[in-house]
Amino acid sequence: MQVQVHTDNKIQGGESLAHWIQEEATSRLERFRDVITRVEVFLSDVDAGKSGANDKRCRLEARPAGRQPVTVTADADKLADAFTGAADKLVRALDHDLGRVKDRNGRETIRTQDE
Repeated sequence: MQVQVHTDNKIQGGESLAHWIQEEATSRLERFRDVITRVEVFLSDVDAGKSGANDKRCRLEARPAGRQPVTVTADADKLADAFTGAADKLVRALDHDLGRVKDRNGRETIRTQDE
C-alpha cells in the first residue's frame, strides 16, 4: 500500500509531517493492505492562514483494487485531529464498502465488478 501526502502552500511541517502521516495511515489501515493499492492524503488550511475554528481539512482517498475510490473528509482545529478524524471515517467507509462484497455467510455476492 502506497501512501502519498499532498499539502497546500499554507501547511507547514514538511518531511516530518509527511512521515508521521505515512506511518499513521499504514498502521490504521493495516487490515486493508491486501485490498488497497494507494492512499492519498490531502491537507489544506481552509482559512488560508487565518486562525479559526475547524480551519484545517484532511481529505483521504483510498483506492481499493478493482473498485471505485473511497473518499472521506474531516475538519478540525489541528492537522493531527483532522487526519485522525478522517482516518477513522475512512476505516468505517472501507468496512462498509468492502463488506458489500461478501454476504453475511462469507460468500461472494453477485454484485462484484469482475465483469
